[in-house]
Amino acid sequence: QDGPQRKKRKSEVGEVDKQLDILAIGTAVGSILLYSTVKGELQSKLDGGHDSRVNCVRWHQDNCCLYSCSDDKHIVEWNAQTCKVKCKWKGDNSSVTCLCISPDGKMLLSAGRTIKLWDLETKEVYRHFTGHATSVSSLMFTTVKPVNESKPFDGITGLYFLSGAIHDRLLSVWYIRSDRKEKNAVMAFTVTDEPTFVDLTVSEVKEEPVKLAVVCRDGQLHLFEHILNGYCKKPLTSNCTIQIATPGNDGDSTPKPVPILAAAFCADKQSLLLVYGNTLQPIIEKVSLNTSESHICLVRDIQKVLSLKTDAALTKVKTPVVNADTKVLVPGIPGHSTAVKTPALGKEKKKNKRKPGETEESIEERLGALDIDVSKVKTPGGLPQTDSFAVLLVQGLESNDAEILNKVLNTRKETIVKNTVARMPIHAVIPLLHELTKRLQGNPYSASVMVRWLKSVFTLHASYLSTLPDLIPQLGMLYQLMESRVKTLQKLSRLHGRLFILVTQVAASQTVQDVPEVNQTAKLVYEDDSSEEEGSDDEMIADKDSDENWDEDEEKEEQSDEQDMTVEKEINGDSDLEPENESEEE
Repeated sequence: QDGPQRKKRKSEVGEVDKQLDILAIGTAVGSILLYSTVKGELQSKLDGGHDSRVNCVRWHQDNCCLYSCSDDKHIVEWNAQTCKVKCKWKGDNSSVTCLCISPDGKMLLSAGRTIKLWDLETKEVYRHFTGHATSVSSLMFTTVKPVNESKPFDGITGLYFLSGAIHDRLLSVWYIRSDRKEKNAVMAFTVTDEPTFVDLTVSEVKEEPVKLAVVCRDGQLHLFEHILNGYCKKPLTSNCTIQIATPGNDGDSTPKPVPILAAAFCADKQSLLLVYGNTLQPIIEKVSLNTSESHICLVRDIQKVLSLKTDAALTKVKTPVVNADTKVLVPGIPGHSTAVKTPALGKEKKKNKRKPGETEESIEERLGALDIDVSKVKTPGGLPQTDSFAVLLVQGLESNDAEILNKVLNTRKETIVKNTVARMPIHAVIPLLHELTKRLQGNPYSASVMVRWLKSVFTLHASYLSTLPDLIPQLGMLYQLMESRVKTLQKLSRLHGRLFILVTQVAASQTVQDVPEVNQTAKLVYEDDSSEEEGSDDEMIADKDSDENWDEDEEKEEQSDEQDMTVEKEINGDSDLEPENESEEE
């Protein structure tokens, strides 16, 4: 298999010179245009590879080979001579946004959300690199040879490469290891805004520093110079920042910034090509580097070259044509809307003409017609809206006003808490966390309310908090507080369980004891009239007999005792028959 391939490559050597002037342009449709810069015309078109927008195109060192990636998740290898697809494979689960070919041409870096290093012969993933939250916009190798030259070089191990992502203010540097341990980025360069254009001088010798030029979205250029020698904990700041501004003459005394669009190092690595001005008509200038100053502002008068009339159009006020379905928002309170009345077509001409019998509308009526319906705007209960809550919260944190903070932070509604945290400015996040930490140390009632605020802050502002270099000391007290409370939770839950068992046992024993102690007194007693009369007659007879017996002589005492005994027996006989009388006697 090796023989024919080698012969084929030798036969292509003569055609290499023709390929050097070709510019490959990826389109939004999915096709790639090959444009000849010498002839000034379109040479050929590559179709059938991608179904969606082409994000990146890279020439291989062989020149006849071209690699492209797209939003359709695939990477395509093209033959630029035959204009056909050589190979196509799936590069990622989401869109592939960037490509970079290794210095020896045997490996390919591709990136979407994650960065993958592919072996171009087998089309298999050699390494994974994860660390960007958004899609990667730039990829490039920073070294040609490994820093550690003791080990034999296999073409890729020991090299460094650079990556930048959209909406990310850090450029990450990665190191390709011999083992398969997935590591994070070894160092990072911090810039003021999202990087839009990156160029660097490749480090060929161990002691030679890498020079990096990063153009940001805010129009500034940052220059870095660093020797790549392993892991660096803190993000590196720029050695020099370059800006371009107008002189501010000719009546306009305020200088205006001129955005830098791109920058590239020249062959001598000591001077830069700057592209600035307008994208339609850019100005290219060669500037020599002077990194001894940390900030350079170049004054360039570009108004004479290109005058953009943008300010004039912004100041003109136009009255919009309003339809009946349109809702017009009025500045002031959010959600404020005026009822817009569209005039009928026939009535427009009669507007100012009055009939002879009609009276003219008073100013009060006219003002009433213009008046805004305030009743719709007022919130129920007179509570302030979430946007005013956010303003109040910021004011309270800045002035350290306890009354304002209590009013805002004692809110228990989840939606208001979330909206307030979402609308508050980023600079107020850390002061709010400190205030919440202070209040968490108070009574448990306030802690239960503050936890809701903490949850919202951490869920909504996690990305900002993760970018802070001193986050651990900032949140140290809060972490210790939560740790100590969580440690006691297990002991408290055990105590709670034991107390619960004791309380339930005490309650159960009380219920058992209370069962026999039922009130024995009868709620209702039913008495029969006949039995009551008989009992009373017997009692009267017994009384008479006893009186007679007491009046008799002592000699007859024995007889009277016998009579008493007989009377008592009679009484007892009656009471045995009637239990109701017995209870009455008792």
